[in-house]
Amino acid sequence: MSVASKTQLFRKICAEAQVCTICPDLADKTAVLSELNGSLDPKVFFVGEAPSRAGADRTRRPFTGDKSGENLQILFDSIELSRDDVFLTSAVMCSPRSATDANRKPTRAEVKNCSRYLRQLLDLIDPHVVATLGAVGLDSLKLIEPHAFTLKEHAGMILEWNGRILVPLYHPSPLVIASQRGLDTQLAHFRTLKKVLDNC
Repeated sequence: MSVASKTQLFRKICAEAQVCTICPDLADKTAVLSELNGSLDPKVFFVGEAPSRAGADRTRRPFTGDKSGENLQILFDSIELSRDDVFLTSAVMCSPRSATDANRKPTRAEVKNCSRYLRQLLDLIDPHVVATLGAVGLDSLKLIEPHAFTLKEHAGMILEWNGRILVPLYHPSPLVIASQRGLDTQLAHFRTLKKVLDNC
C-alpha cells in the first residue's frame, strides 16, 4: 500500500472515531485520534488505557500534558526512542470521566465499543511490535485476538500475539510508579523493549 493510500485510510478511521457516539457516557467527548498519534510506520505500536482529562483530551496528543506523559518521555529517552518513531493510542480513545469530572477507568463496554477502531488501526498500520501500557491496554487486545496474558505474570516479557511481538508494560502513571511497579522496574522493562527493537 502506498503512503498516500495508507494516510487516506487512516484519516477515514480518524474521522469515523471522532464522530462516534456509541458510548452513552462518552457521547460528548471526541476521540483522540489524528496525525498527532504518531507514525504510520512505527517501530512500536503502543496501546494505553484512555486519554486523561488534563493530558491528551486537552492537548489532543496521547501521553502529553500530564505526569503520565512526562514519565513516558523519561522511559522513551532511556532507550533513545523518539515519539516520531512510535504510534500511541488507547483501548478507549475518548476521555472517561467520573461524576466529579475526574479521570476514571474505562468500562468493559467502552473498551469493547472502541475495539473496532483499535482493530482497524492494527490492520492498517500492521506493526511488527506492539507494547501495551497497563492492564486495560493488554486486556483490550483480547477483543482483537484472544490471549491469556496478564500484567501480573507477563509484564516486561517478550511474547507472541497475533503474528506480532508483544511486550506488556506497566502504565507510566504516577500512581503506578509510586507503587511496587516503580520507575526502576519500568526502566528495566523498556530495556527489554529496546532489545526487541534492536533485533527487528
